[in-house]
Amino acid sequence: MRIAQVSPYDFAHTGGVQRHIATLSNELQSRGHEVSILAPCTRNESAVDVGDIDFRTFGSSVPVPTAGSIARISFSVWQDWRLKSMLENEKFDIVHIHEPLMPMFALTASRFSPSTTIGTFHAFNEGRGRGYTIWKKILNRGAIRLNGRIAVSEPAKQFANRYFTGDYRVIPNGLDVEKFATPAPKPSLLKDDAMNLVFVGRVNEPRKGLRYALGAYSLLKWQYPKLRLIVVGSGVPDRESYRVMGERSLDDVVFTGPVSETELPGYYQNADIFLAPNTGKESFGFIIIEAMSASTPIVASNIPGFASVMTDGKEGLMVPPKDEAAMADAIKRLIENPGLRAQLAMDGRSTVSQYRWGRVADSVLSYYDEVREKKLVPPAKYQGW
Repeated sequence: MRIAQVSPYDFAHTGGVQRHIATLSNELQSRGHEVSILAPCTRNESAVDVGDIDFRTFGSSVPVPTAGSIARISFSVWQDWRLKSMLENEKFDIVHIHEPLMPMFALTASRFSPSTTIGTFHAFNEGRGRGYTIWKKILNRGAIRLNGRIAVSEPAKQFANRYFTGDYRVIPNGLDVEKFATPAPKPSLLKDDAMNLVFVGRVNEPRKGLRYALGAYSLLKWQYPKLRLIVVGSGVPDRESYRVMGERSLDDVVFTGPVSETELPGYYQNADIFLAPNTGKESFGFIIIEAMSASTPIVASNIPGFASVMTDGKEGLMVPPKDEAAMADAIKRLIENPGLRAQLAMDGRSTVSQYRWGRVADSVLSYYDEVREKKLVPPAKYQGW
């Protein structure tokens, strides 16, 4: 099949959706399919690593706050016209659009693709999705067309269905499990004679919950002198994290800054306990399945995106979000029970097999075939936006 993978997000900036698209594209191409990635990109395509996939770029992007993060998307009318023309001329067998409701690039593809068109919905928000609310009436009156709909998790499915009703197939994100399972060098910042707690995430985003990891650490560090907290991720800590560190004299927290993709598995594998104190707006637990792959016991917030990939007491311990005392209690339980840590790690490695890219790609291809057998909804006629 000739398959187009369409991203609304700028491929010059790393993100979960971009990684998903690139890895899925390479998996599909390795099976003999002809795959193209269509996306905004502020850099020359040769500067972006997507393997040997045909990569077509569509200009620069604009940063837009969304779901507690920053989305870099295109609003160029000219690039939208280019995309529409390309989809008409190329006649792909499948046009697979990621976040198909995201203006304007993905919406253009959703609206005008003449091919079998499938959308994957990645987003989740416990509250109201401002962007989805604005588009709700327009979307449900046929302003876009999708022949099939995938959601990466049950929470993502429920969120999308709230604004764009229809039938969704849940197919999870995939992971290169072997990348995180294959033994990697131990980072020098992790000490052999210490109990190493590891946090991974952008430290300047409050929804990643760093302040609650810091709070839990502050409740335990005097009781366990060899306890250490290593924070892995880019950005400068948010105001609340600085406040917690200042008020509680946390001058020993180790901030690594951004680490490379080759270094990251070593932090997961050599952590004694992995902390995921995120507060919400996560559609899927990427960091959770990465920790599972590395056979690391987990203490995580009990939020829908994480609960969709792990079970409390099986792969890790789950605590109420924004509850540093509960997180401290869970950490203490694991510190004092090495047998439980080992059991959680073993169960995590068993659970994570379902997220291997081979299995995920099988599900995606099966769904492509299923949707291609349906009668196509005709594309919209172009009348401008």
